[in-house]
Amino acid sequence: MMRYIGLDVHKHFIEVCITDRKGKILERGKVNCQRDVLLEFATKKLRKHDRVALEATTNTWAVVDLIRPHVKQVVVGNPMKTRAIAEAKIKTDKVDAEVLAHLLRCDYLPSVWQPDEPTQTRRALLTHRNGLMSRRGRHMNRVQSMLARLMIKPPCKYLWSKTGVAWLETLELSPVDRLMLDSQLRQITQVNQELEIVDQRLVEIARNDSRVRLLMTLPGVSHVVAVGLLAAIGDIERFCDGNHAASYLGLVPSTRQSGNKCYHGRITKMGNPHCRWLLTQACQHVSRHPGPLGAFYRRLVKRKPRQVAIMALARKLVTIAWQMLKQNEPYRYAKPMLMAKKFTDLDRKYRQEQRRTPSAARAKAGDGLTAVYDEIGFTDSLSLNQVPDGERRMLIEKDVMMFVEELYRPVKKDKSTRSDKCMSRDRPDGLIPAHAFFLSIANRNAEKASLDF
Repeated sequence: MMRYIGLDVHKHFIEVCITDRKGKILERGKVNCQRDVLLEFATKKLRKHDRVALEATTNTWAVVDLIRPHVKQVVVGNPMKTRAIAEAKIKTDKVDAEVLAHLLRCDYLPSVWQPDEPTQTRRALLTHRNGLMSRRGRHMNRVQSMLARLMIKPPCKYLWSKTGVAWLETLELSPVDRLMLDSQLRQITQVNQELEIVDQRLVEIARNDSRVRLLMTLPGVSHVVAVGLLAAIGDIERFCDGNHAASYLGLVPSTRQSGNKCYHGRITKMGNPHCRWLLTQACQHVSRHPGPLGAFYRRLVKRKPRQVAIMALARKLVTIAWQMLKQNEPYRYAKPMLMAKKFTDLDRKYRQEQRRTPSAARAKAGDGLTAVYDEIGFTDSLSLNQVPDGERRMLIEKDVMMFVEELYRPVKKDKSTRSDKCMSRDRPDGLIPAHAFFLSIANRNAEKASLDF
């Protein structure tokens, strides 16, 4: 007999309500929220044909892992969308468990995606890293506040550089202020050591996961951003397109429509806030990239506020990332030297080497983007000839086609003499010769006119 079970999970106990197929309550009860007690309950009370419903809370996934082998299905409800519980006039633990059972029986329970074990591990690791960074930021702010209180100006622009830290360690203060400053510096050092351990684990994940390395070909996306994005979206197959992935992360504008009126407001912010913050930090670097993404930002920031342009760029990053993961292709418009340096540094951190070692990828960076990606491991077909016509027209409209062509063109060694190289530098006005300037413009216009649509 099919049974529907509602579990109202709390920190110390779980309220249980068991109903049959017609909605009749068969049994009520309460179980202590302990692993051994819950495992005994699942072994003795639950059956193979039961369907269980519970809401997403702090310890929900631990409960799911314990009871999943003993039942047919476990459905985790979204607490923000369970209006029958959130807006109930009489709300108790017994009522909540009963409502969950009835919603599951009628198939009205709004469920959430249940991540697999690697995704849960990455989410927990990134949450821990975010907590460490917040803790370090608080200690740094306290040091800044102390210097402001004492009206002491640091000698360097960035206080937490090697020069700034050395200055803080030798700064002459009163005994009490010296004691507080040393305490803050020790705690910052301790947090930095913990961050190094966590970052080394993220490096190992990035080095052994091809999807992470694939996302790292995007400009501004480091291994931390790539791991955070994959941990947030989980299985890419559950999104039909990139817009749905961006909506899941809360990067789409809110919409209110009634009749002929439609209002688009700020982004929904319904997804993972830490992932959105990582994407916005990546967009700070992408905005300076000379490729299509940078051109998109610079065109948008002329008529929109900067923060709006950053959020639009973050959404575009997510849609491109979804397309790359779907087709298993790297980014086509990355700078060869930047990619070579990024993956060289990743290998160096993976081996825990202190000094930079030469890399074959960096050595081949002068041979164009295709050679760099071949050395990294992204082979198959990566050619400018395979760019669709619509995308080619977009590149021309954004005036980045010449930049893209240079990515796939091997760099020729300059055989000019030193005097020729320093011609413009030796001029009194520091300008290049006029004929060279106009010749470059003519060549550029000729190349644009010869493009085949």
